[in-house]
Amino acid sequence: MHGKKKIRIAASVFAVLFTVYAVFVYFLVSACLVPSFMDKLNAFEDITRKCYSEQVQTADIKENRTKLLSGTEEWLEGVARGKIQVRTADGYLLTAAQFPAEKGDAAGTGSKAGTGNTGSTESAGDKWVLLLHGYTGWKEEMYQFACWYHQQGYSVLVPDLRCQGESEGDFIGMGWTDHYDCELWIAHILEQSPEAQIVLHGQSMGAATALLMAGSPEASAHIKAVVADSAYTSGYEMFGDKITEWFHLPAAPFVDSACVMLKLRGGYNLKDASPLRAVAASSIPTLFIHGDEDRMIDVNMSYELFQAAACEKELFIVEGAGHAQAQDKAPDIYYGRISAFLGRYL
Repeated sequence: MHGKKKIRIAASVFAVLFTVYAVFVYFLVSACLVPSFMDKLNAFEDITRKCYSEQVQTADIKENRTKLLSGTEEWLEGVARGKIQVRTADGYLLTAAQFPAEKGDAAGTGSKAGTGNTGSTESAGDKWVLLLHGYTGWKEEMYQFACWYHQQGYSVLVPDLRCQGESEGDFIGMGWTDHYDCELWIAHILEQSPEAQIVLHGQSMGAATALLMAGSPEASAHIKAVVADSAYTSGYEMFGDKITEWFHLPAAPFVDSACVMLKLRGGYNLKDASPLRAVAASSIPTLFIHGDEDRMIDVNMSYELFQAAACEKELFIVEGAGHAQAQDKAPDIYYGRISAFLGRYL
């Protein structure tokens, strides 16, 4: 009897410890991937402050960024745009802004859409870009890129990724759920322009999403090129880095436990979010861009992606640029490299 009592006590202690551990892992997943929970923790503000503190703050970057944002605001005052919404297979309503190419643009002819919900682009040009923002971001962050592409004659689609901005959802997808969601945006583009030539341009998590799309066996033949700015190699690895950085915890065993929890709660595994695997399977020409002073996503990740990529590819490392700051550090060179790269494939 004495031995059985010890076993019962040990089992009870194990059950309590397991429950505490499970609750803590639940908290970690929510604190990193559930925006509504992150709001309660003021995590968005903390992330924003931390991101800013880790950026390069040189005078030229500040001056260039001010000019780019000013030009974008001026463009937004006169450009036609529409609000587009699609619903995912699991029931979430996703939202995007659409900027149709104007008549006489290099992309072809296009009719101006109003700012209502139709986003109609009858006879829109055949050159399109899908712009994808980063982790805890929103579509408006990508409007400076929308401005440039639109001025080059592209029709532009800029979504809020799942559970960010105006889009619904429960968990940030680290690129995995997003690359499936973005197939809905590709389908929308093809409804407007059946002969569309599509560019995927993403930053950070948006770049990872674009690479996952390009490496998918179901990748649309209409996707002609990818611009991957500040991409990471693995959602699993990034989650581990953030657990260590934000909570001062070792990645093991928490990341693997978080993967199990996320699979149960969100239906996907962080290990699947692997741009490194995706580029090895991609045949879509890809331009990899990274700042060499990126303290959020190590520049070596772009080197790894470039080495692993099976497609036609280029690597553009911008000296003195932090995370997603390449366009602010050297805007003329940045857009010049993109223009030259895309000119070979569209």
